[in-house]
Amino acid sequence: MSDAEHRADAAAQPLPGDATLGGYLRVHDRPPAYEGSDGHPYTVSIEVERTADLRGPYAGYLVFPRWARTGVGIVGHVETRTLAQGSTREETSERLEGMSLLEVREALEEAIRGRAAADRDEADDDTRPGGPQGAGS
Repeated sequence: MSDAEHRADAAAQPLPGDATLGGYLRVHDRPPAYEGSDGHPYTVSIEVERTADLRGPYAGYLVFPRWARTGVGIVGHVETRTLAQGSTREETSERLEGMSLLEVREALEEAIRGRAAADRDEADDDTRPGGPQGAGS
């Protein structure tokens, strides 16, 4: 069996009770924790907001609180782009809850990469003539 066939076969199998975000939350009564590629520990929460889009008035995304390496407190966060839209808050939340834990990890890594790119862009702006460091010079 090829790798592609193996992945397709695995995707067709039902996931264990805690292999999805919603399942994990229900089984363990806490959010899953991840170590990001930046070395920081993260947990995850589901966020759903009302939008002006009449076809999908609710938009859902994930927020990943970044914990201090000691685990004592939250020191920041990253968030995803909109990952789900629906006609109700519940429908939108259910779509996010249906994400596999692997998909959640991939969303975390994408959010970390996005934050790193934004930080680089901001640093580049600070060093350009007329930027914050060059202002008034």
